[in-house]
Amino acid sequence: MEIAGKVAVITGAASGIGRAVARDLARRNVRAIALVDMGEAIDAVAAELNKEAGREVCIPFRGDTTDDDFRVAVFDKMCKDYDTPRMCVPAAGITRDDLAVRVDRESGKAKIYPVERFKQVVNVNLIAPVYWALEMICRIAEARAAKGLKRWQASEGMQGSIVFIGSVSSTGNRGQISYASTKAGLEGAAATIMKEAVFYGVRCGLIHPGYTDTPMVRALGEDFINKYILPYTQLNRLIRPDEIADAICFMLSNSAVSGELWADAGWHAPA
Repeated sequence: MEIAGKVAVITGAASGIGRAVARDLARRNVRAIALVDMGEAIDAVAAELNKEAGREVCIPFRGDTTDDDFRVAVFDKMCKDYDTPRMCVPAAGITRDDLAVRVDRESGKAKIYPVERFKQVVNVNLIAPVYWALEMICRIAEARAAKGLKRWQASEGMQGSIVFIGSVSSTGNRGQISYASTKAGLEGAAATIMKEAVFYGVRCGLIHPGYTDTPMVRALGEDFINKYILPYTQLNRLIRPDEIADAICFMLSNSAVSGELWADAGWHAPA
């Protein structure tokens, strides 16, 4: 799918992988990018990327990605002012790490991972990304219906592309019962969406990044990174966000690419 001239929507765009993808897409001459994030920094990030690009390409939207009305408003605005979005990278995510069952040494009582915390991670990391993707498919389907088009034909060229952000933790990782569950859940969502959305000419893939130099990973602390991450990766360093962004843009544009891509730098969890 030709990226230049298309409209994109990226959540979690204020930092990390989302920000790197926005920068890469701007360099590839997309028409407009909706930068979605709940942090105050999103306006400054949009201004910075626009300055780098030398044009007004990034449009900031501040809000909660789990809010249905907010999601619809973002797509309404982009469709009205630019065009139907054809690329979606729902990169917003959170971690709320802890052991699934932890025993208090003094009391001997076991504590189970809080269910409300689990639900919070599921809402942000699994449900929200799926519905941002479905929103784009919905808009593409409506645009096709308005033109009298039904089942997509290969001669039309691809009509849209989605890349979910998985994780190496999807295979299981100590202390990440909620996070790992959501990232594994995206595998089933992506596979199902691909089977259905191709009716409208939309592809869906999933990338599993290894430990990337993002605020989320840096929050783990230097000691944790040096002890539990770097020794188990073949690169012996954190992955750069621009390396993941480059892989995502490859997945967005290359129509022969489907399924999952592992960009883990050879990392394997310690036993």
